[in-house]
Amino acid sequence: MFESLKNVEKRYDDIGDLMADPQVATDYEQMARLARERSELEEMVECYRRYRTTLRELDEARALLAEEGQDAELVALAHEEIERLETETEELERRLQLMLLPSDPADEKNVIVEIRAGAGGDEAGLFAADLYRMYARWSEAQRYKVDLLSQNETGVGGFKEVIFSVRGQGAYSRLKHESGVHRVQRVPVTESQGRIHTSTATVAVLPEMSEVEVEISPNEIRVDVFRAGGPGGQSVNTTDSAVRITHLPTGLVVSCQDEKSQLQNRARALQILRARLHAMELERQIEEQTEARRSQVGSGERSEKVRTYNFPQNRVTDHRIGLTLHRLDSVLEGDLAELIEALMAAEQAEKLSRLGDGATSAV
Repeated sequence: MFESLKNVEKRYDDIGDLMADPQVATDYEQMARLARERSELEEMVECYRRYRTTLRELDEARALLAEEGQDAELVALAHEEIERLETETEELERRLQLMLLPSDPADEKNVIVEIRAGAGGDEAGLFAADLYRMYARWSEAQRYKVDLLSQNETGVGGFKEVIFSVRGQGAYSRLKHESGVHRVQRVPVTESQGRIHTSTATVAVLPEMSEVEVEISPNEIRVDVFRAGGPGGQSVNTTDSAVRITHLPTGLVVSCQDEKSQLQNRARALQILRARLHAMELERQIEEQTEARRSQVGSGERSEKVRTYNFPQNRVTDHRIGLTLHRLDSVLEGDLAELIEALMAAEQAEKLSRLGDGATSAV
């Protein structure tokens, strides 16, 4: 089993030999590249080697048990050892299968998160602001950097739309399952009768794309400048610093006005546009693939109600995995670890079920 890991182990050892070569050691750029590659392979190779050792120890224990004339105490010890080694072998097999799963090439990327108020008027805007604060607090706890890219306020402390980036290793792998329709059930401040209202907000999590990954031709965009409004510095309302970019082939429109200079707003708008174009292309590819792909955890279907936040019961429920937590207050403070880990585990389980025996090849 895990025949392909023999090649991984060989590559790991070959890199070690290369790094010990005096000629390579003087090439700092090559040494850094080799060190990164070896580090990426290290956990898998160590797990594979432990797996082989455990299999060998298990064979030895079974052989010992098969020998005739063993006393009862030795037989009992052999049974205990076999049970322990079988459990360890199963766990190592599971870990290796997860390591061999095809990874999303965007998993390690920074992300752009777009939150928009849905049904519910001002209450939906306030909920959008709650979600923004929740993700910002979670990101800060992970020591990720959060940058506000664009905002459109409602005037009552909420957002019609807020767009921000989250920068940090693995940001997309942890946040990508947040895409979808989020629903809140609570009594609005303006409700005099104490009735519970239901409002929604949509969340879109997009991997941040570089200029090389998503190239935008100057001939494909129209750039309009206008006078910014709202807070933003001394230049607001005095210069045409706000930027609106229209992508002519798709009709996508992105506006940015929160930076003080037109150049900065243009750069931010292009950053958002690249992420949206990449997401649009991914959706097109998904449509062309199997229907089953849509039901996968984290597919990002915006029409899907992914989570409900119920204030009267202090409850948050993720409908995709059937997980309910009775600590909504702490979740809104950014304590998303249990939800995020459960969604990542569900994605891995889904991939394993699809992979079946195809993930490994028999020796």
